Amino acid sequence: MREDTGPDTDDPAYERFHFLVNAPALFNAVVAAVELDVFRYLAGRGSAAFEEIREFTGLPAHQLRVLLHAVCTTGLLERHDGGYANSPVAANLLVPDGPDAWRHILTGWKEVYYPAFARTGEALRAGTNTALDAHPGTEPTLYGRLAHDPPLEAVFHRAMSAFTLKSVDALIAHEGFAGVRALLDVGGGDGTTSTRLTARYPRLTSTVFDIPSVSKIAEGTTAPGFGERVRVHPGDLFADPFPPGHDAVLFSHVLEIFSGEQITALLAKAHSVLPSGGRVFVYGYNVSDDETRGWYSARLSLYLNVLASGQGMAYPARDYERWMTEAGFSGVRTLTGFPYEHGLTVGTKA
Repeated sequence: MREDTGPDTDDPAYERFHFLVNAPALFNAVVAAVELDVFRYLAGRGSAAFEEIREFTGLPAHQLRVLLHAVCTTGLLERHDGGYANSPVAANLLVPDGPDAWRHILTGWKEVYYPAFARTGEALRAGTNTALDAHPGTEPTLYGRLAHDPPLEAVFHRAMSAFTLKSVDALIAHEGFAGVRALLDVGGGDGTTSTRLTARYPRLTSTVFDIPSVSKIAEGTTAPGFGERVRVHPGDLFADPFPPGHDAVLFSHVLEIFSGEQITALLAKAHSVLPSGGRVFVYGYNVSDDETRGWYSARLSLYLNVLASGQGMAYPARDYERWMTEAGFSGVRTLTGFPYEHGLTVGTKA
């Protein structure tokens, strides 16, 4: 029987293991520090003594001691001569407060995603998203049930939008969009991707097709061009027809929610409304071909099966290529190397 050689072993898998088993607690400590504005406070001062941080946060001294110790173990805070300062990573990732800020992403994961993961084994054994019962309603997906909790729905879509902004610039830079004039953005959420695309391509207009509650969120945006070159079209992805009059269809972070059969049906639906020469773009996480790598892909796949829809995953690119071909598209190919384990699969209607 092999002994647990502890954290001093030379095998890096041991180091990852010891961090992993403590990660849930450390994640929440970091989010607490974000919510207390510790990182932004230190950014404005360079460094601060313990008593200065205590006065700023209002935490009891003992509890602050525990929090600072936890965050320091992650390497996001550094301690020098008794004072605390942001590490370069924290300064880069946790201080900014723009629409793509990690603080929005982490809050969404804490409030929506991570409470569900405690039920992973239960959900996988049941073969369905049993953690959904924590949210009111009878809809079969998290996206439908969030309509019953508008404040949480807003937190969720703020986090989704922020993470979309982490990779969207690489998507909109793809030359294939230069020739598109009318885009149908299926499952386009609050319109983050569409507004970026129309800003990049002045001749492009976009229709964001999503469920009614999400369309209301999109209609409240103040992004330039919204309501003029970006419009919303509420509807159900499966029950309602896709609006006609578009020469390209974009599925960004949406097909991964569903099963292969459903994905093929949605791609066929897109094929039916496109003109000859029309194009389809599928953008999202791609797990490695051997399905052994990809932290973000693994997290997404578990979230989908435990909470969001009870199916789907961050599929490898070859699956999307097969489904796209089965739906009738030709010239199918996948571009890789996008941020955060993303890929772009493209096909054309003959």
